[in-house]
Amino acid sequence: MAMVRLKFHVAVTADALRRLNEVAKAERDREDTWIAERRRERLEPGMPRRAAAAVRSEIRAEVARMRRSGEFGGTRDDLMTRAVREELQARHLDREWPEPPEGELEAPGRRWGTPPSQPMGDGGYTDRLSVNLPQPLGETVRRAAYWTSKDAVEALQDWADRWGDGAEVALREAGRNDVPADLALLVAAGRPSAPMSALEIRERLRQQILTTGDLLRAAIFRATEQSQPGLPGATGC
Repeated sequence: MAMVRLKFHVAVTADALRRLNEVAKAERDREDTWIAERRRERLEPGMPRRAAAAVRSEIRAEVARMRRSGEFGGTRDDLMTRAVREELQARHLDREWPEPPEGELEAPGRRWGTPPSQPMGDGGYTDRLSVNLPQPLGETVRRAAYWTSKDAVEALQDWADRWGDGAEVALREAGRNDVPADLALLVAAGRPSAPMSALEIRERLRQQILTTGDLLRAAIFRATEQSQPGLPGATGC
């Protein structure tokens, strides 16, 4: 039975995507070289067809074992699977998480109250990567991000109830909720301006948000042996 996988789409820089693809290609080339060498060693001229098929089957089994052990990188998804596991372990997030309330993980867009983590365009996330993770691992990623961020998200909601989020966010939320733009701007204009101390509190809360994208981008850095970015959750919960 084929393994069930969860697909994730994550915004990345062009450089991060290039590095990951280079690592994946290098691993494929190394694996192909190893297979070719084993076939040269074990397949003899004139070997009966059944015996040759058995040798090839043994080599495929060895490759599968070496992929599982990490001796071979395997596919890009294999590389990401191992890196995501390591990232969760490093952050002490590799655990059994309760299921979030129904509908919470299916909400479109970013987590409530969080700004884009980096703008699209020059110097930002210009590319997107699709990653297929084994379902149990993918669920851990989604649940860890939800529960790690839950308190900060609720605090940001309270902050917005007190101060609002400004015209830009008001218009974005209005479009999402089918609220007339002029009404959203009127409500935003009627709120008191947040003092600097309140804005600093909001920024600290935003920095505590951990998204699935944060985890996957950190895993890309890990898979390509780059230094780890300072993201929420790196020292535990």
